[in-house]
Amino acid sequence: MRGPLTPGFLAQGFSAVLLDHGWKGGSGLDWLRDFHSRDGFAPVVFLSEDDESPDAIEARKPGAFAVLGKAKIKHTKLNDAIRRAADEQAKAQSRWRMSAGAKMAQDFAGARLKAYRRIDHIAKGSVSDLFLAENADIGGVVVLKVTPAIRKETGIDQSMERFLQEFEILREIQHPNIVKIHDLGVTDDHLYLAMEHFARGDLRKRMSEGLTARQSLTYARDLACALEAIHEVGIFHRDLKPGNVMLRDDGSIALIDFGLAKHVALKMEVTDKGLIFGTPHYMSPEQGHGKPIDARSDLYALGVMLYEMLTGRKPFDAENHMAILVHHAKAPIPRLPERLGVLQPLIDRLMAKEPADRPVDAAGSGNRGDAFD
Repeated sequence: MRGPLTPGFLAQGFSAVLLDHGWKGGSGLDWLRDFHSRDGFAPVVFLSEDDESPDAIEARKPGAFAVLGKAKIKHTKLNDAIRRAADEQAKAQSRWRMSAGAKMAQDFAGARLKAYRRIDHIAKGSVSDLFLAENADIGGVVVLKVTPAIRKETGIDQSMERFLQEFEILREIQHPNIVKIHDLGVTDDHLYLAMEHFARGDLRKRMSEGLTARQSLTYARDLACALEAIHEVGIFHRDLKPGNVMLRDDGSIALIDFGLAKHVALKMEVTDKGLIFGTPHYMSPEQGHGKPIDARSDLYALGVMLYEMLTGRKPFDAENHMAILVHHAKAPIPRLPERLGVLQPLIDRLMAKEPADRPVDAAGSGNRGDAFD
């Protein structure tokens, strides 16, 4: 376990929680107090130094289900405590499922999802609602994306089609730098997608804290690997930006939000030709002007992000979106500070105005991490 538990997490997918008085995660008593403050948390079996040691006495105050001293612990005693805790958890969960509170917690924008317990409503968009939820089967917290399954006389609604497209895209890819999809389902009138939750937030927050050149290059390399994986199956992300790059507890990153992605093999096009979708600060010249794009457009966005990570500022800014798009198309590629000059050729290649002057694919985008060895 890394870092604190997500607020609202109740360990409902566990029969019992075994907690040591002192471990690499910190003070067992502090963790126990946190667990006890969460109404409905799974029973905790606390392992103290000794049956009557100060930590054992303190552990009984916050409400540990059982306290066992490790000095003279017997397997039969431990097994019995875990069995009793599991029985208590099963009864508590049965009572909860029959309660009015359970029905409320299983309501996600009108969709009744019994396998999930709502923790928080993260955001409401024009197409979907995002929720933070606990899933007992997974044994952890997920992000639920829920959208109405609207159908029109002419066929499937465009928002529903985009939702289905996002899952179809992600289902094809298993990569450590791409968000994990846990579940997809359809109710009578909603579709839902359960995906990995990132408690540490997105790359914007990490960038605001400042990055070294090596850290910037590491993130850029991992993003290039993610792009290589999606490009190999014919997918262009089209909205690569720091807000769509999430941080895991172990420090690794994952690419998310494929709602604007385009698959070259899709029979039904979800955007009209000539329309512009994406985020102006990270758009390639061709995407910003509604022209056909390919994998090299994502590489341009990668170059913009790398420049921003290295310098702490965006390469182009202006008072309105159209002016930013014009800068991407016509303004000279910005220069890195002299101390980072060895990386300028990489920025020049990735942010070349013409796609033909950029790397052919993500695998050839270059990695200049050796420049700092």
